[in-house]
Amino acid sequence: MSALTSSRPSPAQRPSYAAVLRLPHARRTFLAALAARLSYGTVSLAVLLSVTRATGSYAVTGLVMALFGGSAVVLMPVRATLVDRYGPRRALPPMAAAYSAVLCLLAALTWHPGAPPTALALAAALSGCVAPPLGPTMRAVWGRLADDPALLRRAYSLDGVAEELLYVSGPALVGLLLRFGPPPTGLLLSAVLMSAGTCAFVVSPAVREVAPPKREAGRTPGGFPAAPVVAAVGLGLALSAVDLLVMAFAEQRSYGAEAVPWVMGALSAGSAVGGLLNGVVEWRRPAGERLVWLAAGLGATLAVAGLASGMWVLAGAMAAAGVFVAPTLTTAYLLADETAAEGERTRAGAWVNAAVNAGSSGGSVVAGWLVGWLPVAVCFALAGGVAVVSAVGVRAVPGPRAGGDRSRPRGGAA
Repeated sequence: MSALTSSRPSPAQRPSYAAVLRLPHARRTFLAALAARLSYGTVSLAVLLSVTRATGSYAVTGLVMALFGGSAVVLMPVRATLVDRYGPRRALPPMAAAYSAVLCLLAALTWHPGAPPTALALAAALSGCVAPPLGPTMRAVWGRLADDPALLRRAYSLDGVAEELLYVSGPALVGLLLRFGPPPTGLLLSAVLMSAGTCAFVVSPAVREVAPPKREAGRTPGGFPAAPVVAAVGLGLALSAVDLLVMAFAEQRSYGAEAVPWVMGALSAGSAVGGLLNGVVEWRRPAGERLVWLAAGLGATLAVAGLASGMWVLAGAMAAAGVFVAPTLTTAYLLADETAAEGERTRAGAWVNAAVNAGSSGGSVVAGWLVGWLPVAVCFALAGGVAVVSAVGVRAVPGPRAGGDRSRPRGGAA
């Protein structure tokens, strides 16, 4: 029996988060993936500060950031398909090497003022094109390590909360680094994290045993995970709008800008708590039904948040909304995994990841336009309405939503 399929906790044991980390090779693999994924927590602020310092133009900085994020989002399913087709050991190292090399080039271009905007734009777009899909790949590996559905749900919840913490701690790490060097050192740090973390990840026994599936001639890729993608787009749109709406709320109520981070921190804290609770609860309803109610709960809470009488009340409302955030995203990933064809789990998860990021890109633009025309309370209601509409969309999407294909093996090699 394979080392990856032995010593599994039985469902009757109600596995805990500690049981997830006790799975064979889980801690080593997870820590390596987190180290590489921390690069994504540090790189955005590093690019922002480096390009602004080198060009002195916010317009150029905005273009570079848009190209970096846009290319990463649009091509993520393509990169994930390469991981499914060739296996993570063959697909990830070239991507990580190219990504790190381009970040080093970007650091060299921005080390001194006067960098040509065209070169910066091309480097940023190229780095986004080759960014390794580490999150979807790690979730696919969790699907192999945890063959019990309850254990897998805890693994996904733990992964989601840890990933959110990376995006909180990453900018703080860049801020600390700025005490010792210029902003481009943050780009170099991001490159080192990606290279070292990816190398440690692919040499893990849990990843070494992932073999690409044998593909029949003429076989086309599996279906598009429509229901989880709809929920993810709604989540991204709503949350990116909330960032701007909280700032507008503070300005209109004559609060200082220093109150805004506390409100957004309450949202993140609520999300972390909700994510951990989501993994602990023994759900009786399948993932598709849970996703509908979670997205609707998020939308209703955001709609009510606009009626807050002050910043502390708004912070409480944001914490309550946050309780739905991580469970919604985790359940979307689970549903995508459950309904994906064997050997296409990374691609399915990447579609959800790309949908969240695409929604986030568009939500702030729409919210910025609406705030100038409508009261903030109405804008909060519209942001919440987007999440509710996504819940209706999940319900309306045809396809399997009752738990996916439980008959396919989870623990063995693909």
